[in-house]
Amino acid sequence: MAGGWTRDGAVGEQIEASIQDELARMKSRAAPVGESLTHCAECEEEIPEARRQAIPGVKLCFDCASERDARPVARTGINRRGSKDSQLR
Repeated sequence: MAGGWTRDGAVGEQIEASIQDELARMKSRAAPVGESLTHCAECEEEIPEARRQAIPGVKLCFDCASERDARPVARTGINRRGSKDSQLR
């Protein structure tokens, strides 16, 4: 089903492209590598041995990692459809 200025299948292609972009962004987040720190890089608390063995290359304690992961990440949205003005030109 086409809508407005789009051709058949364009909406599905847009959704698929957005999914692929998000998957690529998630894959680009590099996992820690190398030797784990014994103390947290932010708060300097000792990182438990079990955490260091479970996540090679870990640099943060659980509390600091949880706090950092909870912070919102600013991402720019991509308007794949463009504005109506650009479509009319």
